[in-house]
Amino acid sequence: MSRIGKLPIKLPAGVEVTVSSDYLVTVKGNLGLLTQQIDNSVSLNIENGEIIIERTSDSLDHKAKHGLYRALISNMVKGVSEGFHTVQELVGVGYKAEAKGQVLEMSLGYSHNLVFVLPDEIKVETVNERGKNPLIKMSCIDKQLIGQVAAKIRSLRKPEPYKGKGIKFQNEVLRRKAGKTAGK
Repeated sequence: MSRIGKLPIKLPAGVEVTVSSDYLVTVKGNLGLLTQQIDNSVSLNIENGEIIIERTSDSLDHKAKHGLYRALISNMVKGVSEGFHTVQELVGVGYKAEAKGQVLEMSLGYSHNLVFVLPDEIKVETVNERGKNPLIKMSCIDKQLIGQVAAKIRSLRKPEPYKGKGIKFQNEVLRRKAGKTAGK
């Protein structure tokens, strides 16, 4: 049995989970509503404030999906009750970020500013303090969406291994390389 799949999901107060006949799981909480289509290889039992996910058979395909759907539903429950947050740091001289509604405008050392349009579900805030690296703070109820957007923003200027310039996640440890050593 899947170690992840057999763990029950505790439902916090104020979170409702419904499963329709066509295997559409809807999770509703304080922060919003999320839906996920699941396969008929798993079944959900909601009892005593917990969700227990069971698979219908022991085939390899069903074993693989057991842990997957448990993790997806767990992320949905956490998203609608607490939400997900990421903080990215812009490291480099002259690097700046400014949020104007759902548009993120960044100056990353290119000859032009980069404009990134964010989905409506994501709330963004930028922090520009003197003497510190600019920060991009994002929050969302959908873990997949916020992870994908954060990865796309990071790909605009990945941290380079010598000085560490670029967009990195806060508290991310970068593997640094030694530069050229002094000659002969």
